[in-house]
Amino acid sequence: MESQRLRVAVLNRLFKPTAGGAERYSIALVEQLASQHEIHVFAQEISHQFPGVTYHRVPLPFRRPRWINQLWFATATWWQTRKSYDVVHSHENTWHGNVQTVHVLPVQYNLFVGRTGLRRALRWIKVATSPRLLTYLGLEHLRYSVSDGRCIVLPSTSLKATMLKTFPRTQAALRIVTPGIAEVAGLASDALKRQARAALGLPVEGYCILLVGNDFRKKGLPALLAALKRLPADCYVAVVGNPAQTSFVESDIARLGLKERVFFLGAMASVQPAYHAADCLAHPTLEDTFAMVVLEAMACGLPVVVSSAQYCGISELLTDGENALLLNKPLDSDALAHLLERVRQDADVRTKLSGGALVFAAQHLWSQQAMRLDAIYRGVKELGA
Repeated sequence: MESQRLRVAVLNRLFKPTAGGAERYSIALVEQLASQHEIHVFAQEISHQFPGVTYHRVPLPFRRPRWINQLWFATATWWQTRKSYDVVHSHENTWHGNVQTVHVLPVQYNLFVGRTGLRRALRWIKVATSPRLLTYLGLEHLRYSVSDGRCIVLPSTSLKATMLKTFPRTQAALRIVTPGIAEVAGLASDALKRQARAALGLPVEGYCILLVGNDFRKKGLPALLAALKRLPADCYVAVVGNPAQTSFVESDIARLGLKERVFFLGAMASVQPAYHAADCLAHPTLEDTFAMVVLEAMACGLPVVVSSAQYCGISELLTDGENALLLNKPLDSDALAHLLERVRQDADVRTKLSGGALVFAAQHLWSQQAMRLDAIYRGVKELGA
């Protein structure tokens, strides 16, 4: 018997691959499910076209302040999707949507969890005097309501633990759908690596350390720059991400004398050429609920040095020394330099990490993750029927 084709609304303010990992997550799952369901995307900025997907541009009258735009987007998409959809899947902080995917730590967690007494009281005073925080907390309270069979989708078990600390009532509604990859591309040949470097304007010779992320500080670029200073002169860093972030680290680069060893590649619709150009990926992140870039790099056979599970969701699935090297303290540039030098110098370590990375990546395909999301869609449709 043929499976029922559902009418699905997907809500993302930014539906473009350069916006970040959360957006690439949404885009990948839309592409996977477009042949099975009637997918409608509601977004304010759209840079994507895929057969079978219908796009609805939501007006953007309030780009700033962001909290007003968030409230506007929630209201506009509620009005547009309140009828005629079997599933409304929100990747945003909205009160509606029977499937809610959470990509970041909740605002309530950041404000209150672990704070007691006077510190907690001061936070409440801060909230009471901030329309922005009141809006975000109000939307979260409605979003994490578990009535009417709502499902809350998370990218990692570490975020699940955070959600349970913050919103224990959501336990029965939580589901995990980790990010994936389209295919295991494998390690680039020497010829492909040289070609990719030339095309990106990188030095063809030397040892290339790649960092990918739109928030340079949160993704650990300052620590990586300090580590680069301790590495041999033929090592350099290539950075993929929001070019507007460059100004935040220019003073660090000048102070460390690294101007000739750091290359900013800007935002890329496909990061694949950068993975081909690199010798390893460094991801000393201070906060990531999963870190898709780590998985994508592993699918290209790159050795990765990544923050431990306390800071990065994917690391709870990794085995230190087998498929990645885990950094216990992402701000420790000496430790980061040591791990990067270990990868650079030891061919056996590189071979082991590369092989382990490819095996790990093969276990996390988008096709598998889409099947999990499809089951969630059908579950909430059945409950709402």
